[in-house]
Amino acid sequence: MARLDTARDQDTSSTTSSGTLLNAFTLQARGLARRWGFYVLISVGTILAVIGLWWLAAYLHLVKPVFLPSPGAVWAVTVTSLTEGYRGHLLTYHLGLSLMRIGVAFLIATGLAIPLGILVARSKWVSAILQPGIHFYRVLPPLSYYMMLVVWMGIGEGSKITLLALAGFPPIFIAVIEGYRGIPLDRIRAASSLGASNSKILKYVILPSLLPDIFTGMRVSMGFIYTTLVSAEMVAATAGIGWLALNASRFLRTDAVFMAVIAMGITGLILDGLIKLSDKWLVPWRGKG
Repeated sequence: MARLDTARDQDTSSTTSSGTLLNAFTLQARGLARRWGFYVLISVGTILAVIGLWWLAAYLHLVKPVFLPSPGAVWAVTVTSLTEGYRGHLLTYHLGLSLMRIGVAFLIATGLAIPLGILVARSKWVSAILQPGIHFYRVLPPLSYYMMLVVWMGIGEGSKITLLALAGFPPIFIAVIEGYRGIPLDRIRAASSLGASNSKILKYVILPSLLPDIFTGMRVSMGFIYTTLVSAEMVAATAGIGWLALNASRFLRTDAVFMAVIAMGITGLILDGLIKLSDKWLVPWRGKG
């Protein structure tokens, strides 16, 4: 009987502890949801307040429509651009073409910046050869060398994508170099002492250690590429969301300019969000030592 009572007590205590842990987890999850919900409400409220002030300023004619079109006018031109098109192409085509240019340029910039950054960080010879030129051009405004790209590569997609790739290359390149220098030497020496080859050290030690910095550089790179998009679509372009904004501004179509700017902002936020999600998925150890 004593043994039965002891077993029952153990079962009761284990059930109680399990229930306590479950309740604690549930309370923590609810707290997080409430906090996140509160912050989301603040963000949504801020956006609605800005739109409300915009609508009020347009409704009261505080600013001339040529300078500040109403939200209704922007919505109307958006619907027209989606159904009938702007200058011969639908809004989705303009956005799709620009996103294609951005995507290809981003892949080129990332594919070049990561290996070159590692090489520069590991070799003083390579650093002495590459870094002066890269640091020289990265401080130049894109338009200052875009004309040279047009002369060398023509007015097609090549010069536009190259300009965007050049704009997006330095942030990732610098992030890789600084990230490599921040890797503890003990981590590399420990792997080497266990018999790991250079390729395995690169694959299992260096690259995982660099991933947080790489994703940070990728987010900055995407911002640089997007801000350079309008410059890339200035010359000999007939479509693209940046070209649409420029073309509309020439004819004082500020409603179309607002539409293009809002479309660029929304797609830019989506792309940045995708990179952040990839970061959380591929780098779960970020901030954990």
